[in-house]
Amino acid sequence: MQQIPNVLTIAGSDSGGGAGIQADLKTMTMMKTFGMSVITALTAQNGLGVAGIHAPEPEFVALQLTTVLEGFPVHAAKTGMMFNAGIIHAVADILDGQSFPLVVDPVCVSTSGHKLMEEDGIEALRERLMPRAALFTPNRPEAEFFSGMKIRSDDEVLEAGTRLLDLGAQAVLMKGGHCEGKPVFVTDWLLEKGYEPVALRQPHVDTQNSHGTGCTLSAGIAAQLALGMPLRVAVTRAQEFLNLALRHSFAPGKGHGPCNHMAGLR
Repeated sequence: MQQIPNVLTIAGSDSGGGAGIQADLKTMTMMKTFGMSVITALTAQNGLGVAGIHAPEPEFVALQLTTVLEGFPVHAAKTGMMFNAGIIHAVADILDGQSFPLVVDPVCVSTSGHKLMEEDGIEALRERLMPRAALFTPNRPEAEFFSGMKIRSDDEVLEAGTRLLDLGAQAVLMKGGHCEGKPVFVTDWLLEKGYEPVALRQPHVDTQNSHGTGCTLSAGIAAQLALGMPLRVAVTRAQEFLNLALRHSFAPGKGHGPCNHMAGLR
């Protein structure tokens, strides 16, 4: 039997099932990889918003990670919600000794606007995780924050992306999902050190059920990297997976629903 790649998500749990660890594992399973998890935070949330957050001690997050690494070969990993500096430092101390590709999704604010990272975590992420990232995947507000500039045009997208590369990431995916209006296409820009920027477009999907899109995309990229795909192919396949999931998105309860990770089974 062909070896199924192992993919690790280091992120928060979404009790509503649409984002975080839950979205990551669904994505990894649909991409025919074996998903594993290190939980950095528990959230009480649904489609209406986040009611509360409980974070474990950094030592226990580190114990989860070391235990996984002792028991499994990891072919790729991603980080999502990291919550505070203590957790980031604990995770980074261990990841520094690993060679698998790491996708860093800088989850700072939920779709409903709830803050998902403490102030001390932002600088720790910039200093410890960005230099370790094979790919950094900010949306526009996150890219503006980490680059220190406003983004209103393609030229500014590329300038901000270059600034993020200068912070240490090997590649940056500048996500275009926060564009205004209803464009025909959404453009993500992929910037890799040593290469010209590439515009990667997908049809725009007009839906209110977009919970967990960033988690799904980064998990999909990590899964594709674990399968041995080159970065550009990994990003494109993850985009296609997310676009299909958005076209078949639904609302299982109140408020914003998730993208449909099972769309490919139709």
